[in-house]
Amino acid sequence: MKLVEMTVEDFSKSVDSNSPAPGGGSVSALASNIGVSLARMMANLSFGKKKYEALEECVRIEFTDKFNKLGDIREELLTLVDKDTESFDEYMRAIKMPKDTEEEIEARKAAIKCATGYSIEIPFKTASVSVEALEMIGYIAKYGNQNAITDIGVGTLLIYSGVEGAILNVKVNLLGLDDENMVSEYTSKCNELLERANEIKEDIISNIHSKLEPIKA
Repeated sequence: MKLVEMTVEDFSKSVDSNSPAPGGGSVSALASNIGVSLARMMANLSFGKKKYEALEECVRIEFTDKFNKLGDIREELLTLVDKDTESFDEYMRAIKMPKDTEEEIEARKAAIKCATGYSIEIPFKTASVSVEALEMIGYIAKYGNQNAITDIGVGTLLIYSGVEGAILNVKVNLLGLDDENMVSEYTSKCNELLERANEIKEDIISNIHSKLEPIKA
């Protein structure tokens, strides 16, 4: 059974076990997925409302466009939940390959290299699409139904957690890579993604906190 087909309780129990997968990578993708869902919930609660319909047409068009793009990202993150665990399983299969002959040793090395690359690619994709989502969240938060402002705040925090969690998984898997150029390139890109994600998250959350400050008499 796919992880995304499990009940919440079963998924939680699967993580809370002596198996290393599903682990942080899959949970990061799920965190971002739920975060995006919360952002889209705010949008769903905006459509048809008087304040939303009173917005300029260009704003509503942009709002709807971002809503739809977030829907595509949400679906992609859902597939990454399972892909991350699949990448770990692939790596473990490579590790367990026989190594009794020179041919077997070479085949095992090639399989490990391929699996390591895949285990880096998947969480990096999670981080990348999560940052794409964060880039759009501010617009939804600004023009969306303000009764759901705390929901999109929680969504923002979840997506940020998904970004940093995925990047942690990229970095730990880079330790098994002997290609210095690739390690340097991924490390640089990860740091850029994390910096951008933190910048967006801080901006959105600080704005939300300011809106929640009690009005002084």
